[in-house]
Amino acid sequence: MTNQEILQIALEQSARDLNCQASDFLCSHHVIVKSGIGAGARKYYKEPIACNLVSYGNNIVASVRDEYREIVEEYIGKYEFYHCFETPNMHWLNGKLSEQGQKICFMAEYYLPDMGKVHASTCGYEMKVLRQPDFANLYQPEWSNALCRDRKELDVLGVGAYDRGKLIGLAGCSADCDTMWQIGVDVLPEYRRQGIAAALTGTLATEILERGKVPFYCSAWSNIRSVRNAVKSGLIPAWVEMTAKPEGIVEEINEKVCF
Repeated sequence: MTNQEILQIALEQSARDLNCQASDFLCSHHVIVKSGIGAGARKYYKEPIACNLVSYGNNIVASVRDEYREIVEEYIGKYEFYHCFETPNMHWLNGKLSEQGQKICFMAEYYLPDMGKVHASTCGYEMKVLRQPDFANLYQPEWSNALCRDRKELDVLGVGAYDRGKLIGLAGCSADCDTMWQIGVDVLPEYRRQGIAAALTGTLATEILERGKVPFYCSAWSNIRSVRNAVKSGLIPAWVEMTAKPEGIVEEINEKVCF
């Protein structure tokens, strides 16, 4: 696949996620569509969603419930599109939505492979390709980014790094939709800063591509360690998302966070 073909697959997937057209993300003007998770959307998308704002760097496509359309329309028309995904401007939207019982919930940056840079590599430790049966005993806290206990059936492929038989790093991918598999990676703390994560991520990305799927990677913009890993692995920023959900869901998520 070429970079352009990979981008087109991602655009088509985002269109299924937001209930819009792939071409909407390439417009020079903003596009607002009626909220709805389309057929074939990524499997972790769950209602209720007040609004979901997505940008591939050209405009904002906003999938919005009717009752919040005026708020979102004013917001994306008020500020430069890339400032709509950051503070202080984001506070304007969150304040307006809060009056309606909604709040900004998720924000993330997504990465796609650069075919001129992504490649399999070594890390000084034994590496093995793993398949679904190999994950059975690996649903532990230390591998929570690579694997998802709540969606085990979607964890389809992985690459592990081993130190004399001990698993020290794991990259896994989830078949979140028909055409794209999402990569997550974990490395034990005492083995970090050795290039293991990048070797695992890049190798898994190539394994995914060989199977005719598009690998993608998600990170919070403030997770510098994760962003560096993406860059080292041959992945480049492709799009950003910001999602608003009911205030109760946001509070429930915050209550689950442990420090």
